[in-house]
Amino acid sequence: MLTEPTNEKLQAMRLDAMASTWRDQAGKPDVHKLAFDERFGMLVDAEWLHRENKRLATALRDAKLRIASACIEDIDYSPKRELDKAQVRQLGTCRWVTEHQNVLITGATGTGKTYVACALAQQACRKGHRALYRRAARLFSELTLARADGTYARVLAKIARADVLVIDDFAMTPITDAERRDLFEVLDDRHGNRSTIISSQIPPKRFHDYIAEPTHADAICDRLIHSAHKLVLKGPSRRDPREESQK
Repeated sequence: MLTEPTNEKLQAMRLDAMASTWRDQAGKPDVHKLAFDERFGMLVDAEWLHRENKRLATALRDAKLRIASACIEDIDYSPKRELDKAQVRQLGTCRWVTEHQNVLITGATGTGKTYVACALAQQACRKGHRALYRRAARLFSELTLARADGTYARVLAKIARADVLVIDDFAMTPITDAERRDLFEVLDDRHGNRSTIISSQIPPKRFHDYIAEPTHADAICDRLIHSAHKLVLKGPSRRDPREESQK
């Protein structure tokens, strides 16, 4: 068998995982008892898994999730949380992402809003979507700086490209006129095209009062709340003094 030339060609085509598996197969006598289709399937599976893992690692790195290890499998459904497992399971399919819907996660401080938001974003990455995490204060600061240095349109375009945008700690501090305009620009770009996750201590019915200025409040709430999935986390604080967020 011309093993070495085959390896060189696979590597030249950047099929490194397939080449590695091919070399491993060559050193296992029992593998040669398998049918051609089975062996070839093993090679393709190895390359596919390698590329999927590489793609996911890149997606998670670019997402910059506050809790990178968050995943929906580890979400806690203890009775005091009153968290609907069936609803979370349905969100785990990421159909809401493909249909460009939003998710609003609310609850008192320490109830695990950030964890759930990051878990849903991580699931979206696993399903092949692009995600981006920003705390609300950080998002507004980034846009303020971009406006000052002339990169505002470029930053807005980058945010708009994310299939899922997580805005964490929304409505923690009073909103300014500039921040209202920025929030509208971000959500207007995404409306009907992308999905947004909002985590906040205040319920959606108070978003309008928080935004305050009627024209922007109407426009923002219409784009954000309409057809949104709502998760309300209850129970005592889950925050461990050694960690920032819990499941």
